[in-house]
Amino acid sequence: MANKIIAIITVLFFAGLISLYYGNTLFILFESDEPSESIGTPGRGALKNGKRLPSRGGNFSAYSRLGALLGRNSVHHRVRDCVVEAYRAMHEKYPDKVFVYGETGRPSGGSFKPHKTHQNGLSVDFMVPVMDDKGRSLPLPASPFNKFGYGIEFDRAGRADELQIDFEAMAAHIFELQSAAGRTRLKIQKIIFAPELQPHLFKTEHGKKIRASITFSSKPAWVRHDEHYHVDFVVNNELE
Repeated sequence: MANKIIAIITVLFFAGLISLYYGNTLFILFESDEPSESIGTPGRGALKNGKRLPSRGGNFSAYSRLGALLGRNSVHHRVRDCVVEAYRAMHEKYPDKVFVYGETGRPSGGSFKPHKTHQNGLSVDFMVPVMDDKGRSLPLPASPFNKFGYGIEFDRAGRADELQIDFEAMAAHIFELQSAAGRTRLKIQKIIFAPELQPHLFKTEHGKKIRASITFSSKPAWVRHDEHYHVDFVVNNELE
């Protein structure tokens, strides 16, 4: 009897592990080919035919495999294409840089606790790219112990213990997002990022370019956005 119980527990353990690692990919395989439809606004909306982002790629990963399995990485199909294309461009131009994306929304949109927005498939949280004290790019550490990365606090210089925000990589990524948005018939409506950290971003080569063409938050958000930058997209109907 004891051996049977151990065998069942072992099977369940490995089944859960496999689901955790490959469940999101399986859900993507069975997604509908129907185009997504965003309804309402990021703060009061819904999403039809939402699409999940990949759990990982050549230079990026999700903030949490569990979060991805639960579908908390779902977006409008154009946003998915934009995000993946921008990461691909970054991988080609900056192969040593790695990135982590955060939460986006539910497959059907709607209320997305604890976020106040992320309801219509057009919002994405990108965790800040970071470097160690030797300047090496590494994924932002994310675990239940730091709220999957959302609990990390950076000072006004962009440092958190041994981590330093890579402002140049962040600016280059936003630049590529903007370029990919144009090709996927989207626009970046605004970016929410801690105002006290924005001067470091705008001093970079790409920061000077994006500052003139993208609206950034000028006031602190209800929750400090220092460990991630929240990007709101809109569908560019002019290109329909």
